[in-house]
Amino acid sequence: MTTASWRSGLPRRRLRTVRAGAALSMLTPLACLPYLATTWSAGHRPAMAAVCAAMLLLAGVAVIRAGSVERSRHRASVQMFGLILNAAGFTALGLLDGGVNSPLGALLPLLIILLAVGMPVRPFLVVAALGAAGYWGTALFGGTDQLGYALIYTVHVAGISALTMRYSAAMVSLKRRLSDLSRIDPLTGCLNRRGFEERMTAELAEADRTGAGAVLLLVDLDGFKEINDRYGHQAGDDLLAWTGRTLADQLRTHDAVGRVGGDEFAAVLGGIDAEGVPVVLERMHAALRGVAAAGIGYACYPSEASTPAALRELADQRVYHDKAEHDRQVPAAAAVAGARGDGPRRKSATVARHERRRRAITDSGRVSIFTSGIALCYLALSATAHPHRWLMTALLVVSCVAGLATLSASGWLNRNLAVGKIMMVVSVVQFGLCVAVICLDGGVEGALGFGMLTAMPLVALVTPQVGRTLLPLTAACYLAIAVFVGVSTPWYVVAHLGGALVVSLAFAGRGRIAAAQRRQLRELSRVDVLTQCLNRRGFMERSYAELAHARRTRRDVSMLILDLDGFKEVNDSEGHAAGDELLCWVGATLKERLHPHDVVGRLGGDEFIVLLASHAAEQTTDVADALADALAERIDVSIGAGILGRHGADLDELYTHADAELYRQKLARGRGRSRRPSAPGEGLLAA
Repeated sequence: MTTASWRSGLPRRRLRTVRAGAALSMLTPLACLPYLATTWSAGHRPAMAAVCAAMLLLAGVAVIRAGSVERSRHRASVQMFGLILNAAGFTALGLLDGGVNSPLGALLPLLIILLAVGMPVRPFLVVAALGAAGYWGTALFGGTDQLGYALIYTVHVAGISALTMRYSAAMVSLKRRLSDLSRIDPLTGCLNRRGFEERMTAELAEADRTGAGAVLLLVDLDGFKEINDRYGHQAGDDLLAWTGRTLADQLRTHDAVGRVGGDEFAAVLGGIDAEGVPVVLERMHAALRGVAAAGIGYACYPSEASTPAALRELADQRVYHDKAEHDRQVPAAAAVAGARGDGPRRKSATVARHERRRRAITDSGRVSIFTSGIALCYLALSATAHPHRWLMTALLVVSCVAGLATLSASGWLNRNLAVGKIMMVVSVVQFGLCVAVICLDGGVEGALGFGMLTAMPLVALVTPQVGRTLLPLTAACYLAIAVFVGVSTPWYVVAHLGGALVVSLAFAGRGRIAAAQRRQLRELSRVDVLTQCLNRRGFMERSYAELAHARRTRRDVSMLILDLDGFKEVNDSEGHAAGDELLCWVGATLKERLHPHDVVGRLGGDEFIVLLASHAAEQTTDVADALADALAERIDVSIGAGILGRHGADLDELYTHADAELYRQKLARGRGRSRRPSAPGEGLLAA
């Protein structure tokens, strides 16, 4: 999804959110009506029915007027007011029903937990504070001996809400970093093709809105193929990174710079017209001259072209006109060396491997520690005369220790292939301890009974695989405890368990949507936008995994580096569109000819890389020859190879050897100039 399409769909998503929230507000009062009808002889039922009717009326108005609310400048204030009214309604229902330990006493705590998953912190704290005030008002005036019950529930709900918000914030951060990675070129730190196209679309839309115009710049480096041939791929990579930094330094902070091809950069400048272009071009030429001289073309929107494709075509024509007007020379070694040492590369966002899984493991441990700790405090402060106090304490200590063990071993668990089964066993054991404690405490209506339910939503959000097993098990055990231990009214079970299941399903749905978005962004961040092969980041991650597996199973692994011969001439004679199409064909041909376990990547420009994970070492030369024959249909290719254990012990050493062999092959065929081979430390990892 592009930025422009995302923005265009934002009002519709807001409208759906407003309507969904209003519809959800109708669910609780509707669910209360059967309870009121079957217990009408109890006290305050007419008043409770009036409260439900008022809540239904307000929710119905919100559904009908959702469009007006979405368009209003005061949308956030209106939604906040609606939440406060809902909290007030739940408070009134709990108070009229007999207090916090009545069937409807759980409505307010469950509402607070539900809001914790997606609401901004400050508004949530306001609603939570008002909810806590209402809950304690219900405890004080709703009946006798409810303060201890209210204290345990308040602390429990506060802790679960805090853990929920903490996990949600971490996942928002992860999603944001994955989104950045999917739009950033890992080598230069500039926008990649996808990110730049989205940014350009947004800038053109802004130009249409303001009438200020925009300019597209294309920058094509001179003689970059010769730079690679003479000084090595690592020097070329360093020069590309320097070029990206230099271009960004010459433009305004809000201008966008992207690397849209091997040695091709682009920039989009908003709020500028044709009169301001010559000054920008001269500044950029001066900054690049002597190190990374380039042809620079431009196109103005909307005065010269009205579509992105037309802008690119015009700017591309001017690039080649500019190239023809100046002397194109390969920079001297001293200039390249100076650029390579000129400042560090830009650091892009980072995402640790299995970051979400480790967060889920640690949060599972925290939930166990927190719930066990709260129960231990309850036993120490409010249940000193309980007949099963010491047995309950022992069970809770075991549960707390299990949580501490999970927390401390999170790193090991994160790396373990059987982590899913281990966490399932740990969760079932801890759940069994929880069930035993609740039975000893007097059943689901005891002070600890609600704690069995409050962790359900967080489990559904954090560990959906465990949740699919644990949630039905929790519901079945809760019902069994109610049947065999006893409960004063079945409606207590229906209200508490039903409410917890609704909140858990809402959390699970949100978790599934977020997980799907993360998977999509993670895939985008690892794939080359043009060829759909793995990019540098994706190739490294996949190759590390294949290398580790090969070492465990003692399989052979080889690396191939492929460099297209004469690709620059294709670009110059037929245009960048033809060059892009050829690169896509090469990537598709490589993937078609290789085994699915082999790893195919594009490092940049016309350089592809392959990790052979399904062929014996003796087959490496045959595979390379077969690939060269297949690609010879449209372009000649030079291929260097490195074999694990024979030419290097890791990816970096394999790359260095294969790179040196590649250029020895080019020199022997007269397709490249002599240059020093890649030195140790200048291989794939250094890029």
